Amino acid sequence: MTGATPEQLAAYLARIGGVGDVRPDLATLTALHRAHVDSVAWECIDCFLGRPTTRDPRAAFDKIVTGGRGGWCYEMNGLFGWMLEAIGFSVTHLAAGVMREQLGENAIGNHLLLIVHLDRDYLADVGLGSGLVEPIPFAEGDYVQRHATFGLRPLADGWWRFHNQSDVLPPSFDFSPDVRDEALLEGACQWLQSDPGSPFRQNVVIQRYGPNGLDSLVGPALMRTNAGGTERRELADQAGYAAALRDRFGLDPADAAAIWARLG
Repeated sequence: MTGATPEQLAAYLARIGGVGDVRPDLATLTALHRAHVDSVAWECIDCFLGRPTTRDPRAAFDKIVTGGRGGWCYEMNGLFGWMLEAIGFSVTHLAAGVMREQLGENAIGNHLLLIVHLDRDYLADVGLGSGLVEPIPFAEGDYVQRHATFGLRPLADGWWRFHNQSDVLPPSFDFSPDVRDEALLEGACQWLQSDPGSPFRQNVVIQRYGPNGLDSLVGPALMRTNAGGTERRELADQAGYAAALRDRFGLDPADAAAIWARLG
């Protein structure tokens, strides 16, 4: 796969609001990570509506940057890693497992995670939706970002567990720095968007950080999570759903009718 062009990098930076001069250092990585999660919604609309997606970051670029959409982990972290490499960062792609603690080894590959190699290794993850605002060191500890506290703990056999902030899903994901299997990622990507048992085929989830906390739309439930807890209200109709897409998540409400019909 060819690298991103300078024009594509410039377009991506404009999409996330611009971060000034970029170079392969921690300050740039942190600024890009923060700008991405504040600007681009995590969403599985295509999966929910049965529209196929790929892990090709060029397709993610067309969807997220050119089309103004959001995406799920394979697209969000795939695009983010591609842009980081265009700047000159060294990036490793890992096959992580969301809720491996509950689901077992079949979960491995259902999440794409990035390790960025600088003076030390950092976890970068703009693809969890409710996860990190900024990268964190690959080291055991608790990390406070805005209203949330995240945790990173070692497990057995070289595996690690990322503990997400409280009051949101998913609660955790596991990863090993040695598990980089593209086949695991591809297989899980295909299963999640095609199998009737996939949670993303059964329900639609949209999330984005905003100035007042983390906004989430799970089915017809609109939620905001911040230091005060989680506020929740049920959307009553398609018009309200379309307004939430536009106002809370910066998404074109064109798909609201199809989504609402499936939710009903």
